[in-house]
Amino acid sequence: MQMRRWVAGLGVVALLFLTVLDLAQHYEVALGAVLALAIARALALSLSWLRPRAAVVVSLVTTAVTAALTTPVSASEPWPWGTTAAFGHSFVIAIAGARGLGRREQVGWWVATQALGLVAIALAPERGGWRGLITMAVLSAVAVVVGDLLRSRRETNRLLLEQETISKSERAERERLQERARIARELHDVVAHHLSVVVVRADSAPHRLADVPDEARAEFAGIADEARASLTEMRRVLRLLREPVDQPQELGPQPGLRDVAELVESTRRAGADVRLTSELPSGFDPAVELTAYRVVQEGISNAVRHALHAVVEVAVRRSAGELEVTVQNAKPPRPVVPAPGSGQGLAGMRERVALVDGTVRTGPTPEGGYLVQAVIPVGQEVAGGDHGHGG
Repeated sequence: MQMRRWVAGLGVVALLFLTVLDLAQHYEVALGAVLALAIARALALSLSWLRPRAAVVVSLVTTAVTAALTTPVSASEPWPWGTTAAFGHSFVIAIAGARGLGRREQVGWWVATQALGLVAIALAPERGGWRGLITMAVLSAVAVVVGDLLRSRRETNRLLLEQETISKSERAERERLQERARIARELHDVVAHHLSVVVVRADSAPHRLADVPDEARAEFAGIADEARASLTEMRRVLRLLREPVDQPQELGPQPGLRDVAELVESTRRAGADVRLTSELPSGFDPAVELTAYRVVQEGISNAVRHALHAVVEVAVRRSAGELEVTVQNAKPPRPVVPAPGSGQGLAGMRERVALVDGTVRTGPTPEGGYLVQAVIPVGQEVAGGDHGHGG
């Protein structure tokens, strides 16, 4: 940008100097008029970057006044358009076109320029001939074409930049939808298991229990029907989520708090200094345990990416009806270049925890480390129990 300003400034100064030389040497005109016309020509060129339309007007008026005030010293000198007038006016048209002047406007100014030249020749044929119009006609036509090409290129670059910005937003939105769909699938696996158990137990209860009254049989049948309907509705919603962001489902049992110790140990085997600083509670709802596990997983991944050689402490504690999951890393001993990631981990974590009515707090610590803390309400569940599973 600074270089462009220098080039523009030098161009204006050069045009001013050359206009003075051209008018003083090749035309009969007063010195004061020479200086005034040269300054006006330079002003038009300088305005072309800031006020394109005003620049073209100033340039055309200056060109007309120059033709009116000057008389060639010989028949070989061009008139009504001198050399600096033709080149200066053409530069103004080209730059004005590049700066946003439309194609029709440029053509209109080209036509006005040629019409002005025809009027000048008709009024003072003794000063010049028709050949004096050719140079201006050709140069200004080239200027119109160049200005339009530069304007089109600038507009194309702007549209490409807008499209790139839109593409980044679409990628971020797609990643967010993929994360939501994965969370929904995992919750489906947990809830579907329990509803399936409800259906089986409700259907088999009249056969497993002796002397079941007809009212109780009807109640069991109603419970089974409601559970089946819930399963159907949940699968319908999951199908809608899968369609735009279809990915393979995770098979097998979902991880829970019982798997946090193995997660920590596997990360330690990979070379990271991760430490589990609390006993792991158990007996919570599977959706809560899965969410807590994912928080630990993402917290460790985030710490390893951004503070590979720092100590990472993991704690999972239950207190006052809440499950608190904390992943905190110390300040790294030396600067680390973060490994590339999707950038959606923390956002996905917040959405995942919000689905179980929890909250997430993240941010740097006063010691220079980083803290990821999730608090999930667990009600009056008994840690270590086996609630949620019937016998």
